[in-house]
Amino acid sequence: MNYEYEQNLISKGYKLIGGIDEAGRGPLAGPLVAGAVILDSQNTEGLSELKDSKLMTEKKRDIAFDLIRENALSWAVGVASNKEIDKYGLSYANKIAMKRAWKHLGAKPDFILSDYIAKLSFETPFELIIKGDRKILTIAAASIIAKVFRDRMMLAFARKYPEYEFEKHKGYGTKIHIEKINSIGPCEIHRRSFGPVKAKLF
Repeated sequence: MNYEYEQNLISKGYKLIGGIDEAGRGPLAGPLVAGAVILDSQNTEGLSELKDSKLMTEKKRDIAFDLIRENALSWAVGVASNKEIDKYGLSYANKIAMKRAWKHLGAKPDFILSDYIAKLSFETPFELIIKGDRKILTIAAASIIAKVFRDRMMLAFARKYPEYEFEKHKGYGTKIHIEKINSIGPCEIHRRSFGPVKAKLF
């Protein structure tokens, strides 16, 4: 994956191109996390092997996570909690996380490239791209930041709630996770509006 799409925007006068993507829409537990990244346009060659985070192994994501942080001009995350997901719905919570990631950036992008989310908008010029994490380097970088950060949050939750074995499934609806919900009920970080959890509220 190259930086050509972003370079085209830079040739039109934009200077700081931000990428935004999220991780954690599907799990039954835990937060939704968005990543925001501004890559250094003069230092992207070492990032050419980046991919959509879902297409990388955990080990390669961890390596890429450190590489992005070391080489980016700025990076940040935004988090929407499971309670916010339950209160506002997944789509709106997704927008909350993405806006928080954007606002937490140390440098402010003058153009934003984001993976497509219906009705998402920003105060700066932006473009929403379907499957952008598979096409645009800056969005792919944001997807890796979001995914690794969320996975590490779930590892922390695994230590707090060891009986759910979050370290194995990161909150996704695997067989073992659903069995845990069925046998002991949901914990504080479960998304209570999601079907398998909602069905087991005591």
